[in-house]
Amino acid sequence: MIKYLSVAEGRQRSGLRLVLTAGVPGPWSESAKAVLNARKVSYVPVEQLAMAPNEELRAWTGHRNAPIACLDDEPPLTTWLEILLLAERLGSGPPLLPENEQDRALCLGYLTEIAGTDGLGWNRRIELMSGYLSGEADAAAAPADMLPHMKAYGVTLEAIARAPGRMVAILGGLAERLRAQQAAGSDYFIGTGLTALDLYWACFSMMVRPLPQDVNPMPDWLRPLYTGCNAAVDAAIDPILIAHRDRIYQRHIGLPLEY
Repeated sequence: MIKYLSVAEGRQRSGLRLVLTAGVPGPWSESAKAVLNARKVSYVPVEQLAMAPNEELRAWTGHRNAPIACLDDEPPLTTWLEILLLAERLGSGPPLLPENEQDRALCLGYLTEIAGTDGLGWNRRIELMSGYLSGEADAAAAPADMLPHMKAYGVTLEAIARAPGRMVAILGGLAERLRAQQAAGSDYFIGTGLTALDLYWACFSMMVRPLPQDVNPMPDWLRPLYTGCNAAVDAAIDPILIAHRDRIYQRHIGLPLEY
């Protein structure tokens, strides 16, 4: 279990503070940890509570979600790309973004498909929240405390209907890329070494095919949600993707998970 600073404690500290969703393997938070750790960047974790107002956090950073990276007096960083570039700037060792421009663009494109707006994680989150809408209902029929979250994440009947197709397309593209790489003798998505894409896929795979409980001690209420994919999405999770995910955790991220 990670020992988190409170928001008040984190606000008083200098150096790099990383606000993380406590107690659950949130893929954006887990990916932020993975890239900073891979680049050997030290940070102190600060607690954020999932789906809560987090008013004290908002007063400090202007945001209620996680992850948020706060380095000294620099503006808070909240997007996956900002945090990845911070890891590249502060870290040491092999970079997580390829130096070759074509490979770099390819890596960033696939990362956007996983972690960006309308990507794998975005659409999986829509699917997870779809239970608040049914039949011909619209967002107004959802519980009042969920309305701000549903609006922020674009949860509509149209988005719910579209989400499985987007996820299937993204998973298919990732599997095709891995097959081509393995045919060329590589265990990684791009080139012959670790990139951010390998780490992000590993972390975001938790939303569709989580690691077993003994190495991924998720709360009892969360595992059924993360394993309850649309049938088409479940069928699109190629074994090559899971084998890759398992290698990345074993070689580069480490197990068991702590959050």
